[in-house]
Amino acid sequence: MDNLQMEIDLTTSNIKISDDVNTWEEVNLLYNSALKQITTKIEILNEEFQEVHRYNPIEHVKARVKAPESIVKKLKRNGYESTIENMVRYVNDIAGIRIICSFTSDIYRIAEMISNQKDIQVLTVKDYIMNPKNSGYRSYHMIVSIPVYLSDRIVNVKVEVQIRTVAMDFWASLEHKIQYKFEGKAPTHINSELYECARMVADLDARMLSLNDEIQAIEEQMGK
Repeated sequence: MDNLQMEIDLTTSNIKISDDVNTWEEVNLLYNSALKQITTKIEILNEEFQEVHRYNPIEHVKARVKAPESIVKKLKRNGYESTIENMVRYVNDIAGIRIICSFTSDIYRIAEMISNQKDIQVLTVKDYIMNPKNSGYRSYHMIVSIPVYLSDRIVNVKVEVQIRTVAMDFWASLEHKIQYKFEGKAPTHINSELYECARMVADLDARMLSLNDEIQAIEEQMGK
C-alpha cells in the first residue's frame, strides 16, 4: 500500500493516480478530516437534544480510519487491484463511525438527524434491524458523503455510519472476535448459538424500549 501514489486534482474533487509521493498521507488526511467533521456534527446534535428534550440519545461514539492492510484485503477479496482509484471507488468504509445508543427508537431518530444535515448526502442505507443478516447481526448502516473543506478545494468524502444499541454492539463485537478466530468458518453449533443470542438481544431491546416508554408515560402523568 505504501507504494501507491495519488494526487488531488486542484481544479476538481476527483482523485487520480500520479507519481507523487505521500499518497497514503493525502488519503489519510481526507478521511480523518471527514471523520472529525461528522463527529463534531453528531456531538452538536446530541448536545442540542439534551438541551431541548433533557435526554441524550447517544451513549458514545467510535470513529476510525481503516488500516491500509485491511483495505488491500477487502479489495482483493472483491476482485479489485490494490490501487488508490479502486480504494476510493469501491471501499465505502475507509472512514467509519459507530454511534451507540440506548434504544432502537434512538437509532432511527439519529439517522433522521444526520440525513437532515444539508451538507451531508446519504448515498445508501441498509437497515439490518428490520432485515437482520442470516447470522443474526442487527445494525443500521448509512454510507454518506461529507464535504471536506481544504485550503484550496472541497473534496467530498464517503463515510460509513453504523448506528446500533448497546446490546447490538456487544453481540456484534463478540461475533466479530469469534469469526476472526475461526477465519469466518466457525463450527455450526457456535453459529447457531450466536444466532440464538442475537434473537435474545432483539427481545431485550424491545422489552427495554417498552419499559422506557412506560416510564416516560408515568413521568408525563406525574408532571400534569
